[in-house]
Amino acid sequence: MSDTPTKETHRFETEVTQLLDLMIHSLYSNKEIFLRELISNASDAADRLRFEATTDDALFEGDADLHVYIEVNEEARTISIRDNGIGMNHDEVIANIGTIASSGTRQFFDKLTGDSKNDAHLIGQFGVGFYSSFLIADHVTLVTRRAGLTHEHGVRWESTGDGNYTIETVDRAMRGTEITLHLREDADEFLQSYRLRTIINKYADHIPFPIRMSTTKTVENDSDADIENDGDEEKEATTVEAIETVNQASALWTRPKSELNDDDYINFYKHVGHDFEGPMQWIHQRLEGKYEYTLLLYLPKRAPFDLWQADGKHGVKLYVRRVFIMEASEDLLPKYLRFMRGVMDTNDLPLNVSREILQHSPAMEAMKKGATKRVLGMFESLAKKEDDSYHDFWKQFGNCMKEGIIDDFNNKDRLAGLLRFASAGHESSTDEQTVSLATYIARMAEGQDKVYYITAESLAAAKHSPHLEIFRKKGIEVLLMHDRIDEWLISHLHEFDGKSLQSIAKGELDLSAIGDKEDEEAHAEQDKAAEPIAEKIQKALADKVKSVRVTHRLTASPACLISDAMDMSINMERILKEAGQSTPDVKPILEINPEHVLITRIGALEDEKAVAEWAAVLFDQAVLAEGALPEDPAGFVRRINAMLAGT
Repeated sequence: MSDTPTKETHRFETEVTQLLDLMIHSLYSNKEIFLRELISNASDAADRLRFEATTDDALFEGDADLHVYIEVNEEARTISIRDNGIGMNHDEVIANIGTIASSGTRQFFDKLTGDSKNDAHLIGQFGVGFYSSFLIADHVTLVTRRAGLTHEHGVRWESTGDGNYTIETVDRAMRGTEITLHLREDADEFLQSYRLRTIINKYADHIPFPIRMSTTKTVENDSDADIENDGDEEKEATTVEAIETVNQASALWTRPKSELNDDDYINFYKHVGHDFEGPMQWIHQRLEGKYEYTLLLYLPKRAPFDLWQADGKHGVKLYVRRVFIMEASEDLLPKYLRFMRGVMDTNDLPLNVSREILQHSPAMEAMKKGATKRVLGMFESLAKKEDDSYHDFWKQFGNCMKEGIIDDFNNKDRLAGLLRFASAGHESSTDEQTVSLATYIARMAEGQDKVYYITAESLAAAKHSPHLEIFRKKGIEVLLMHDRIDEWLISHLHEFDGKSLQSIAKGELDLSAIGDKEDEEAHAEQDKAAEPIAEKIQKALADKVKSVRVTHRLTASPACLISDAMDMSINMERILKEAGQSTPDVKPILEINPEHVLITRIGALEDEKAVAEWAAVLFDQAVLAEGALPEDPAGFVRRINAMLAGT
């Protein structure tokens, strides 16, 4: 019976095949990033080994000199990238190489546009990693062994990128992973060692492990035969092979800021953020006090594709004495800052720290508090700039910042100052979310003492809501809140700078102190005259509304729906129902405009059935104005058709 290991053939997941094809075409002009990605993976493998070895020193197998070695064979037309990191076993190779382990994969492909420049950014953001090998290679071989396993548990993986790959068990004495790239005909430039050195210096100078390459050196030796030649010594030159460390091999965040330039910071961001673009901003600080730690945190220009995935990646890594520990997510920064990228390093935690220890560590709490404070300070500085920087930031991460109002009570006031909204009713109003609460308060109308807002399903629904009519007439600005999270936001934000926030679609509305004085006597007469009409409509809609009352907030619309001050808003009720959640059975209030012809028409009707039909149309119109659908759309259409036909 043969002991020869069986070579298995597998097909890539469909998504991998798509990514390979797309990547090769979209990133064709930026092929050099293959080396950045593979070195980054090798560095991660070394990081993981160093961490696991803190509790099991035997994993080093007598070799703790962690490094990456790159070798070029011009004759064979191959490049090999070898690390002595953690390595992989058979199942890990299949999981990490044959599949894309991300629930956001589908969303990633849905975002692709067909525009190669834009798609190149998305692919880089997704993290092409190992698959970047096929940018320059038509045949890739990977040989690996996981640290701690014996030599007969090596694994060889091979593919030509055609949709299939083979995998087999092999004998491998060395732990770690070696990737051999068999270059395409158009990739000759990467067979030049100086070209690879240039790429390493550009993208990977900050990698904290040595990146080594072989080089040739000329050594001059004394010749014994020439010593007797009247003191004229001739020397023989010998060319020898030597191993050279190409990068600085020091953790960039530990170096003084005076030694670093913008390119250093940007290239390090591209490494930790797996991004083709540079960051929008960054902060690099060493903080000393009861606890000492260093942070280097980046604000990306664009939101990660998996920002709203429950299992999305968190981009801040925790190091202890320059040893990678984990991506600590909410333990390092609040969840609403999950889009930040970078590293935090401290000497005040043990190397074998667990997540349970992190959650109860005073040092971690102090680091989280300090990092959050400085990140918010960076946002505040960005907001003060006289350009579009903060607007660009808000478009990408505004909804995350709104989460902070809900989750971060200690920083709620600072976060409230960073909020931005669209608005209506003021000469400077805009559909863009650029209006801060401070700006709103600074330009409030004379006599105004509240910040008015409206929540709606969309910007159009908010902007065209009948609730705005009286505010436009009086020139009072109203904040338009049309993101889903705004309903939760406003339930946690009741005032700003001493001014209370009030929904214009909830409770009573008193604007008598603002703008032109209203004729209260005329209003009282109108109210009295319209009371019988309100009673008629109330009787017809008894099963749909809590009450019907006369209002003067409307100038063009016949009616609108509002909620009682303490009731759930109509918009929130709609959101919860769409999510399949049950809601309290709370009826809205219907307010009618006594000056509108439709209201006076209903008042003139004597037939109860006709009143019921017209009242139903009035109610359904008010529902539509809220951005929702009538409960019985077909019935609404039938009634409208009947009225148009005059029957």
